[in-house]
Amino acid sequence: MDASPLPRVVVLAFDGMSPFHLSVPTLVLGAAGLDGAEALYRVTVCAERPGSLTTGAGFSIAVDAGLEAFDDADTIVIPSWSVDREPSGRLLEWIRTAHARGVRIVGLCLGAFVVAASGIADGREVTTHWALADRLADEHPGVVVRRDILWSDLGDVVTSAGVAAALDCCLHLVRADHGSAAATRYARSLVLAPHRSGSQAQYIPVPIADPAGDDPIEVAMAWARARVADPIDLDSWARAVHLSRRTFTRRFRDRTATSPQQWLLEQRVDHARSMLESDDVPVELVAARSGFGSAVTLRHHFQRRLGVSPAAHRALFRGRTTASRPTSAAASPAEL
Repeated sequence: MDASPLPRVVVLAFDGMSPFHLSVPTLVLGAAGLDGAEALYRVTVCAERPGSLTTGAGFSIAVDAGLEAFDDADTIVIPSWSVDREPSGRLLEWIRTAHARGVRIVGLCLGAFVVAASGIADGREVTTHWALADRLADEHPGVVVRRDILWSDLGDVVTSAGVAAALDCCLHLVRADHGSAAATRYARSLVLAPHRSGSQAQYIPVPIADPAGDDPIEVAMAWARARVADPIDLDSWARAVHLSRRTFTRRFRDRTATSPQQWLLEQRVDHARSMLESDDVPVELVAARSGFGSAVTLRHHFQRRLGVSPAAHRALFRGRTTASRPTSAAASPAEL
């Protein structure tokens, strides 16, 4: 057994896979190719049949480790899959055995098909790329397929939507394991938004802003974030971007697949979480600076959203080692 204090992540490669999908967990979790970024995990790439594997980009990669690498894993990542490839019984048994041992299983994009095939998510929610969500639901009726979210974290099983959402999901893992500050540092290195909520819609019917000017919903989001500590009523918020309340609410929901009030609540919880992880100010002050008004209100929403009290979350991140990991709560469903 390796004595490294870093959490151990094993990423499954397969013949014909996209090199982008393989690079996401090795880049975000292993800091591979990020100059000056400190790796927070020890990442190993394995394959069911080690050796030379082809990629969809026309070049080959060499993978030395086999499925035995699962034995040392704290987290196993299936970064994608070919939906026309039936996962072998051997692979599924390795996944089930690791999961039963307490290993976190992550299915990015079409990797959710392997997660579903293993049976470890039966009766629970998973997500995948929106274009193949119906197929996943048809082929694996034992799971509940969410088509409207970027990622779902059940604690022991994590799944994400397609392509770029895998980056968001891996940043979420960093945030859950190592705190907001670490995730923000990584996001800065990757030139990514530090946090997109798992409940954000993965497919938005009208994603492009009006070419005649700035997107008023983006402006409204920035306006609210700058005033997160202040009371914000819907009418004032809509007037700030020169929209009627009804139009603002409709366009906000079209843009984010959630209501303005729910989105603002998530921003406030996230702001409080960041303060608890980095500051020693009293919980009452955290509540005030996050727009909750009182510690009681903060505790209610924090517990409901993250499954842990503010005090317990702060204690978890005070003096913790990089090898420790909090129990993750399920991502909140979008308010549709």
